[in-house]
Amino acid sequence: MADILNKRSSCRLLPGVLLGYCSLALVLQGPGGASAFAASPNARAAAAVTAVDKKERYENLELFQKVLHFVEANYVNEVKNKDLIYGAIKGMMETLDPHSNFLPPELFKDMKIDTSGKFGGLGIEIVVKDNILTVVAPIEDTPAWKAGIKANDKIVKINGESTKGMNIVEAVAKMRGAKGTPVVLSVYRPGFDQARDFSITRAVIKIQSVKFEPLEPGFGYVRLTSFNENAAADVEKAIQKLEKNHKLKGLVFDLRTNPGGLLDQAVEVASLFVDDGPIVSTIGRNKDQKEVKYARKGKARKDLPVAVLVNANTASAAEIVAGALQDYNRAIIMGQPTFGKGSVQTVVDLGQELGLKLTIARYYTPSGRSIQEKGVMPDIVLEDYDVKVLAEARRRNQSYREKDLKGHIAPVSDEGSKEYSKEELEALVNSPDSSKGSDPAKSPEKTLAADDLTPAKANPKEDYQVREAVNYLKSYDFFKKIAVRETPASVGLDVKKASVSSSQ
Repeated sequence: MADILNKRSSCRLLPGVLLGYCSLALVLQGPGGASAFAASPNARAAAAVTAVDKKERYENLELFQKVLHFVEANYVNEVKNKDLIYGAIKGMMETLDPHSNFLPPELFKDMKIDTSGKFGGLGIEIVVKDNILTVVAPIEDTPAWKAGIKANDKIVKINGESTKGMNIVEAVAKMRGAKGTPVVLSVYRPGFDQARDFSITRAVIKIQSVKFEPLEPGFGYVRLTSFNENAAADVEKAIQKLEKNHKLKGLVFDLRTNPGGLLDQAVEVASLFVDDGPIVSTIGRNKDQKEVKYARKGKARKDLPVAVLVNANTASAAEIVAGALQDYNRAIIMGQPTFGKGSVQTVVDLGQELGLKLTIARYYTPSGRSIQEKGVMPDIVLEDYDVKVLAEARRRNQSYREKDLKGHIAPVSDEGSKEYSKEELEALVNSPDSSKGSDPAKSPEKTLAADDLTPAKANPKEDYQVREAVNYLKSYDFFKKIAVRETPASVGLDVKKASVSSSQ
């Protein structure tokens, strides 16, 4: 054990930084971006160890050796030395945080497998929350999503085995397997009398991370579901396609239920809106263990008004982007407080086919905010209402206006304008596809029938928070125009006479 801790040649830092949760798309969510610290972990540890620390360390190692020897010699059953050592290291890591794990050969091998399709996944992001294996989010159009797994589901069993005491890496290893084979998750969620079994068939997950569509002339919608290696390029392409038909007056950028991903892609996505300055800093235990990632110059759409939607399942790399845009006053953040995953992990190869995943730093927004536990607080808090329920409530509580009174004076129509009946106006207002020129049949996202177990595919035109974001963007455009709006006098009205006439 001492050899593992002290031999420089016995371990190496694998390239990459892990941001986000464990993902069951194909393999554990892979490394992203550059390594947070180039120095060897042994070199950093050695610099921090004092003479007192060394004495205490070896005293404790001596105690460990005594216990190990006693157990080997006296335990009722014969036990392998390796099993005891592995168990001890696992216990050591569990005293740290849920994202730090010991990786024995079978788990470490899984982490290094590339996405060749040999292994299948479920398409869910998981985390240990309050000591319970919890779903952060299912990824749309994946086996888990189609089976009805939802955000915040508690996974209590995997193929009949209790998840109590199971860490993320172990859980992922049990859920992964050959594509086409089934896995049964026993899930509890509020409203269930008891845990329910979901049988899910593993598959190679091909994630369409960016979805977009025009909401109405001048306003577009882009949703980013994860920060994969093509995230920034795909978001940029989506914006370009939205701009083909109409110049954008505002963009709704949806990061809800985005569990994170690659750090470099978070920086690239932020660079689409921020032209200069730091996007994120990672700082380790010592202040000198710091790395700053800067915006890539020349890509930013600096004049495009943006509303970013977030919720409790917006995490890690997605929080980096939301926090950066908020700090630079580049976008308004709307929705619910985010998850609060502000730590960075790296993977160390210990040799002997063993690995270690260790939390090495926290990340900070440009203004120096740590998101760990706190999350990003939205500028405008929005509840997630059902648009259809709100529309029905409006219909039940309609009030009367001047035009509803018997014998009211008819309005003077502008030449070429169309007058709508009350019924036609009501139908237009309540229609999710009321924008001119839109064709719901050609919409990239369709609404599916949904029950308690099966989620509906998101349709932004029927999304309350999206509508509120558009309303905000419209008001932003409106108030910009106020300064140059024509006054009544400038269009030929006698303001004084008009005010006298209206008061008589």
